[in-house]
Amino acid sequence: MALADPVRRSIIARLSRGPATVNELAEPFEISKQAVSKHIQVLEQAELVTRTREAQRRPVHLNPARLEALTAWIDQYRLVREGQFRSLDAVLRSRAADGSD
Repeated sequence: MALADPVRRSIIARLSRGPATVNELAEPFEISKQAVSKHIQVLEQAELVTRTREAQRRPVHLNPARLEALTAWIDQYRLVREGQFRSLDAVLRSRAADGSD
C-alpha cells in the first residue's frame, strides 16, 4: 500500500502544507533524490499526488480528494475491527468473571 512506508507518509504530510519539488521533499531524508522520486512514483500510481510543470520546476501536489477517499476506506475497516475487538474484550471479560482460563 502506498502509505505503508514512513517516507511516503512524511512526503504526504509535507505536501499537506503545499506543493514542493523533489529536491525540497528529499531534504529531510538521508536517502538519495532518486529514492525519493521512486516514493513519489508510488504515490502517483496510487493517485495521491500529481506533478505539474512550472517553467523549470516540476512541483508535486497532494491530491486531497484521493487522500480523503483513502481515509474513508481505512476508517470503514477500522470501525469494523474496533467492533470485533470490543466483542473479543466482552468475551474475555465474561470468561474472567466466570473464573475460566
